[in-house]
Amino acid sequence: MTDVEVAIAVVEAGADVVRRCFGTVLQRSDKGGGDFATNADVEAEAAMLKILRLKRPYDSVVGEESGRAGVAHAARQWFLDPLCGTLNYAVRTRVAAVNVALQENERFLAAAVADPFNHEVYWTDMESAFVRAEGRDQPLSPDARSQLVDLNLDPPFPNAPTFRAVSLASDLGFTTRFRPRVVSSSIALAWVATGQRAAYVTDGDLRGSVHFAAGIAICQAAGCVVSDLRGFPVGHGPTGLLAAAGPETHAALLGLIQKDVARWLIWPSARG
Repeated sequence: MTDVEVAIAVVEAGADVVRRCFGTVLQRSDKGGGDFATNADVEAEAAMLKILRLKRPYDSVVGEESGRAGVAHAARQWFLDPLCGTLNYAVRTRVAAVNVALQENERFLAAAVADPFNHEVYWTDMESAFVRAEGRDQPLSPDARSQLVDLNLDPPFPNAPTFRAVSLASDLGFTTRFRPRVVSSSIALAWVATGQRAAYVTDGDLRGSVHFAAGIAICQAAGCVVSDLRGFPVGHGPTGLLAAAGPETHAALLGLIQKDVARWLIWPSARG
């Protein structure tokens, strides 16, 4: 199996568990700070790990629930997020994703995102990007015409009070051109790649993030414009993420974000 075939098999295994456990009585494990995992998260990750242990035994793995596993210090590293949108899922809202991404020396090699309830898998080999539904693959085509922008309002907010997504949502310049949405799941990143969303904005430190790695890879492969909230390459500090369907949308949103920032020097990464 190729790496992307393994990635697809991994998220499909996780999605099977997520669907099977949906609507059942879930056991919760507190992670602190209002975050928690359920038995569905843990069981989905176990199913994903089982495939990786069989198909890629010499790679390293970082799982949201189980942490690091596999060969220590391996150049190839898989990032697993078995259930992104756990809070949605726990209250029986069908907005969630199962994510996996493969990196080698911080370069993406393959990624896949499963939408368990729409039975879709977004995938990329980093040369092209597709969505698979009913056994057929369709190329992803970003499009900003909807003007819908998903804002991640979940903490932490490392750049507050300099930047807060909630402030962007109330900005007249933003609401004149765009319409805010809050999905609270990384599936929104895949929607930027499909044209269902014009952009996605989140604060936070995305270095080595199991939540966002797959979505970022798919957006990049689909031709979206992806940066941090300063317009620099994403993943080099706690400076968030801006993924847009095209350059014009990216520039417009970046300009609105910069209005909230008095001086770029106060960004955490610029302080050292």
